[in-house]
Amino acid sequence: MRRIDVQLDERTYPIHIGAGCMSDEHLFKPHLTGNQVAVISNETVAPLYLDELLKALGGVSVDVFTLPDGEQHKTLDSYAAIMDFLLAKRHNRSTTLVALGGGVVGDIAGFVAATFQRGVGFIQVPTTLLAQVDSAVGGKTAVNHPAGKNMIGAFYQPRCVIADSSVFATLPEREYRAGFAEVLKYGVIADLEFFDWIEQAADRLLNKDPDALARAVGRSCEIKADVVASDEREVGLRAILNFGHTFGHAIETLTNYRTYLHGEAVAIGMVMAADLSVRMGFLALSAAQRIKTVLRSFGLPVCPPPELSDDAMHQAMGMDKKVVDGKLRLVLAEAIGRVIVSEEIDSSALRSTLNAADTLCDG
Repeated sequence: MRRIDVQLDERTYPIHIGAGCMSDEHLFKPHLTGNQVAVISNETVAPLYLDELLKALGGVSVDVFTLPDGEQHKTLDSYAAIMDFLLAKRHNRSTTLVALGGGVVGDIAGFVAATFQRGVGFIQVPTTLLAQVDSAVGGKTAVNHPAGKNMIGAFYQPRCVIADSSVFATLPEREYRAGFAEVLKYGVIADLEFFDWIEQAADRLLNKDPDALARAVGRSCEIKADVVASDEREVGLRAILNFGHTFGHAIETLTNYRTYLHGEAVAIGMVMAADLSVRMGFLALSAAQRIKTVLRSFGLPVCPPPELSDDAMHQAMGMDKKVVDGKLRLVLAEAIGRVIVSEEIDSSALRSTLNAADTLCDG
């Protein structure tokens, strides 16, 4: 078992990482405000892990709400359905919400927790690799809008994160591989040595070697915790966590969240961000090629969808939350391990990247 603390101005909360930690009632009890708990899960995860979680929550009154599975259900309708459920079950301000699932479940449950009776306790129990290393940590909660991803939400920190590595045994292979896009992102934005290690340990990670996974999840959480502690509400440094995401979110939006998993879209977005970084003179071509090669080694897509026009992509990117006063801000790489956030985007270079589907698929 390992503990990493996210240290914020107002309070500190723990991330517990380790096989079997979901079953440890002592990790939950300090963070339950009252005698009421609502578990939010989905139809895929609940049959696998709900009973185990309920045992750890023994001694309190638990109601369970089960969502359909999939990013297409991360909507205001789902948010409203959970709100109706909580009110029908007479939950109050002392209740605690527990999110049991991947990023979609965690994001919706967190947004509900932020807004139900002006805020109630919230615990994240992420069951995907991507959620454990990224979406469950840091307090971003949201639902999607047809015009853009995560456009409606709030910053709302959990009381703790319980990242049980044993869940990877039942995680579908595609979901598992998709999580490595975010793991690799941490190397690109902040830690060349970590990126080097991921590159070398790819086979061990894909084979779910416990020691390799512990290092990958732990270091990813360390980097995110440090960034969030420095900039909880993304007024500055935290934006670096979005490397590849502006492109990736546009791809998800334009494909109606049905073609790519979030990590897959981020992988493509990272390749596009690296390509733009090269075109703008920030990044060596060899470094961009290396990023693409390592993403491919994890079985991740690197080719932008050819059916998406540059105009459609440009318009969708313009709806990104990082747009400030009408100006698009992008995270660009200067080297593996170092990035910048820039509003001075060369429009010609950006158009070239958006039109480079064939080129980005090569090599």
